[in-house]
Amino acid sequence: MATRKSARAVRATKHDTPFTPIETFYGARSSSVPLTRLEEVRKRSRAFRDELMAESPVLFYKTCELVRVPYPVRFAFANVYTQLPVTTPVLHIVNRLYVVQFASSDGVKTLLFSPSDVLANAETRYFKRLGAGRLAKMEGKVGEMSPEGLIKTAAQKLVAPQGPTVVEWLAKLGLTPADVDYLSYDHLHTQDLRNWLGAERRQAVFPNARLLIMREEWESAQGLIPSQADWYCPNGTRGLDPSKVVLLDGDVKLGAGLALIRTPGHTRGNHSLVARTPEGVMVSSENGVGVDNYAPQHSRINAVRRYAQNLGVEVVLNGNTQESSVDQYISMVQEKEMAGPSARCAEFPNTVTSSEFTAWWLFRGMTPSFNFGDLEFGAVQKPARATTPARAA
Repeated sequence: MATRKSARAVRATKHDTPFTPIETFYGARSSSVPLTRLEEVRKRSRAFRDELMAESPVLFYKTCELVRVPYPVRFAFANVYTQLPVTTPVLHIVNRLYVVQFASSDGVKTLLFSPSDVLANAETRYFKRLGAGRLAKMEGKVGEMSPEGLIKTAAQKLVAPQGPTVVEWLAKLGLTPADVDYLSYDHLHTQDLRNWLGAERRQAVFPNARLLIMREEWESAQGLIPSQADWYCPNGTRGLDPSKVVLLDGDVKLGAGLALIRTPGHTRGNHSLVARTPEGVMVSSENGVGVDNYAPQHSRINAVRRYAQNLGVEVVLNGNTQESSVDQYISMVQEKEMAGPSARCAEFPNTVTSSEFTAWWLFRGMTPSFNFGDLEFGAVQKPARATTPARAA
């Protein structure tokens, strides 16, 4: 965890960024009446969607599977199963990397959203209690014929199968780590940034990248209470160069068809990636873990649908850490209204969650109503810049 001294240094740093503040949601949550806040946010979200739909799509948008991990059902659908039996206590979520390229006032830029450093993130206390951290740190590698390698290969394929790494996905797209301009996460749960940005004598994997993060999320991560700390990677931000951290004080337009919008609740500083694509506006965060969270009234999961009908709720929270359940509820409505209906399944919104609930043969009895899976739009643009040495991940 970063020291208070380093946190102050980051706060004091000035950045020359080409981002444009978005004023659409200024004051939308100022009322003390929750329903008033909800309806004001809803109205402005629809207006913002109309604005973004009038713009050109981002140049390139691709989601890439990194790892599948077990996740408790009681977190994925908060309060639904409080008094109901479940077929399985866990489901599977897929953590995905988003590679987005967009036109800015300073040329074509490349953003990686949710670029998880899978092995480093295994130090998160919650995962270590489940044994995932011990598995990840075992001697031997997946695919090796050593006893440890065989155990690790079998366990990972069974419970937490991994896809290509972030750097491997970039190579598949013809990009290098030096081509990346920005990294961003909807929030910092489980994230260790030290390899990516360079810290504690580590050479940065992404030598030209800067982190885009809401100020509230960054500052919150510097002094967590135990229930929060369980989900943050220990020391994951310690020692980062302040010049590589861009603290955002609100919603910003990154470039044509792309914005980061503050959506607090899951954490105080949560934000969403909002991208104009050929299939409409796609909105990504982990306020929910799939479309069943954002349109529970249409869910094929009986318990989720009945819960929504009985209570009259229009969203169901992802609730591993409910820092503010009212804010999170409003933010999820905001996300689905910004997204609008999916062209692939109109009953559900274009909320492409950064960790998506998916079916897995080991955890039977619960299947999502609809999955986006891996998406790709546009064509990769090769950035023009001088080559900067980067180390392998």
